[in-house]
Amino acid sequence: MFNTILLPTDGSDLSDKATATAVEFAKLHRAKIVSITVIQPLPLASMGDGGAVIDSGQFAVKMQEAARAYIDKVAAAARAADIPFEGVISVSHTPYEEIVEAAKKFDCDLIMMASHGHKGINKLLLGSQTDKVLAHTTLPVLVLR
Repeated sequence: MFNTILLPTDGSDLSDKATATAVEFAKLHRAKIVSITVIQPLPLASMGDGGAVIDSGQFAVKMQEAARAYIDKVAAAARAADIPFEGVISVSHTPYEEIVEAAKKFDCDLIMMASHGHKGINKLLLGSQTDKVLAHTTLPVLVLR
């Protein structure tokens, strides 16, 4: 029934748990896992003259290294279970759009993603990529907590 599962990951403990669930699910369905990590570009411009200065080039390098580590962790879990795997690293201010587009591009039949379950002000400030994916895809979405 499910041939290709899209698994967004952010490297959190919750994403690691979702990876374990996705691997078991993929084994049951003999499905491929496509994992995506979306890097959000540096949101603030560097400040000069006494303000904090952030090296945007170094920030980008560190974010790419972290994203590669997240994808490599999912790849290792898939490889250990003998599951076909493909990893994607994307850069966008709107991660949910990248997730929805990756599901289309890789012809996924299911999106499995962790939800951090932010409530109140944290949800308002951090937003919910899971809620946005649910609102912008026609695919089934399995939300894991």
